[in-house]
Amino acid sequence: MTPSAAGGTPVGTPDAVFAALGDPVRRRLLMLLHEVGEAPVGGLVAAVRATTTISQPAVSQHLRVLREAGLVRVRPDGTRRLYAVEPAGIDAARAWLAAFTDPFAQPLDALGTEIARGRRERRRADEVSGSPATGSRAAGAARRDARRAG
Repeated sequence: MTPSAAGGTPVGTPDAVFAALGDPVRRRLLMLLHEVGEAPVGGLVAAVRATTTISQPAVSQHLRVLREAGLVRVRPDGTRRLYAVEPAGIDAARAWLAAFTDPFAQPLDALGTEIARGRRERRRADEVSGSPATGSRAAGAARRDARRAG
């Protein structure tokens, strides 16, 4: 049986993850942990207090919700508890969101980039060679001028 958070939602499920992420303070805490890697509660409290008026017990409560959702892990370090992002929770959210993405979008974007790169390289090569039959802007302008004159 999958362990459940206090609200009865199984830990690490998309429901638990997105419920935890519904609060802006929790999103801020997760972002802070992502940026610093691992931090004690005191450091997180100080960082969150820079933008809100929140108590240390409230931050601890938010961290508990993130932990129960599977987004954050905690490890004891002497008398301190160090918090860090739990990749498995992030992966659960990513997997759920992947159902809404176009599986061909990224490869087609890459193909578009390669086509543009090839065009750019051909244009540069044409400008270097100065060939009027190539289709470069300078060559095209030369052809137009020749037609007008003749």
